[in-house]
Amino acid sequence: MKQFVKYFFIISLIVLADQASKLWVYTHMEMGTDGQINLLGNILKLTYTLNPAMAFSMHLGFKYEKVLITTFRVLASLYIFWYIIQSIRRKAAAPWILGWSLILAGAIGNSIDSVFYGVYLNNAPTDAPMKWLYGQVIDMLHIDLWSGIMPSWLPIWGGYYVYCLPIFNIADVAVSAGLVVVLYAFHLKDDANL
Repeated sequence: MKQFVKYFFIISLIVLADQASKLWVYTHMEMGTDGQINLLGNILKLTYTLNPAMAFSMHLGFKYEKVLITTFRVLASLYIFWYIIQSIRRKAAAPWILGWSLILAGAIGNSIDSVFYGVYLNNAPTDAPMKWLYGQVIDMLHIDLWSGIMPSWLPIWGGYYVYCLPIFNIADVAVSAGLVVVLYAFHLKDDANL
């Protein structure tokens, strides 16, 4: 039980930080490059954007794709939660459980946006068939190694403002860090119980 409380605290802390940062951005920033806040010169910025789909704004290309994506996020979160409990019970290695806890925290953070923000922040796309499950994920962390308007002759991106790295949020950082920790723990599997 003590182990579960420790990981539940980590998950809760990340979800709270993620949601607090998203709500702060929503209430205090103008969307897009006009509202950018430089944190570390021109390299690290806060840029308020909305992601209507999956990671990197990828789309599946059908009307109810967001329902599928959101349902998958919620079901994956429930499964990971169950898996963490099972891992704690069988006394799996701490890095393994920590990695999955970080992934769960990130999944919960972005699921909250998808399930609720369309209704409570009214940020569902205008063409969405409903507001529930169509909330757009708020992103704001922007590492700007290069950005600008692409030449109009360039296919796909021509005339669009683009940036080198995607804009992300704390939930995305948690998922990425969790994957690194899980891979590290898997690398140590000969020495640890996974």
